[in-house]
Amino acid sequence: MGLIDSQVSVAFALSLLGGLSTSIGALLVVAYKAPNLKMLGILQGFASGLMLSISFLDLAHNAINSIGFLKANLWFFAGVVFFGLITHFIPEPNLVPLSNTKSGDDEGGKDVMKKHRRQVLLSGIITAIGISLHNFPEGMAVFLGSLKDLRVGLNLALAIALHNIPEGVAVALPIYFATESKRQAFKVATLTGFAEPLGVIIVAYLFPRNLSPEIMEGLLASVGGVMAFLTLHEMLPLAFDYAGQKQTVKAVFFGMAFMSASLHFLQSSLPAEISL
Repeated sequence: MGLIDSQVSVAFALSLLGGLSTSIGALLVVAYKAPNLKMLGILQGFASGLMLSISFLDLAHNAINSIGFLKANLWFFAGVVFFGLITHFIPEPNLVPLSNTKSGDDEGGKDVMKKHRRQVLLSGIITAIGISLHNFPEGMAVFLGSLKDLRVGLNLALAIALHNIPEGVAVALPIYFATESKRQAFKVATLTGFAEPLGVIIVAYLFPRNLSPEIMEGLLASVGGVMAFLTLHEMLPLAFDYAGQKQTVKAVFFGMAFMSASLHFLQSSLPAEISL
């Protein structure tokens, strides 16, 4: 029991270091003044690319490999339907095109900006939740890798740390823009990193007894569905309106390429018998 507790402590510390690298991403955002709307649109496009890569190339892909094509898709679209119902019954403030804000009076422009900020804030909150859930299996992988070999755990923690920096940007950016608070943006982005040590605790003490691997993979596929719906329904329209189609599409593909390279580096750090 003492050996297991020691291994859990080491894995917890490694996953904490890896998870808290989201704070580095947050620092990159809050170190500068809040972006203007065009820059926000470009960065939202980049974050959309990150989210789509996580959704389709990581969560859904792993679920298909683990529980089969049909079950994975059922779970994935259950997440889509679930979040679609939420947005239907809790509608967001309508997005007013930016061109309309220029012709209105100052008071009207302030009202439009408040609507923009509320929409961006909800986008940031859902992004934080989605990335937090995405981070659970990374903490689990650190634990399993550390059990095999401390060197594997260290390499994996380093890979996750690099992988989490753009996730910190994706979370902190909309929170900072919506609240104009560096403290809030930094705090929320940092909290998403705590999902990884929590993943260590779950896999070490709860996961084997209370939650089957199939259910876990299905839930993660549902998270992928929620993230895909959020990206296509909320984040991309916002980015198109703020930055224009050409700039947004470039940012989306750059974000996808960045996250794909990050995921490849992360997977290459894992031993063959452990996967994310």
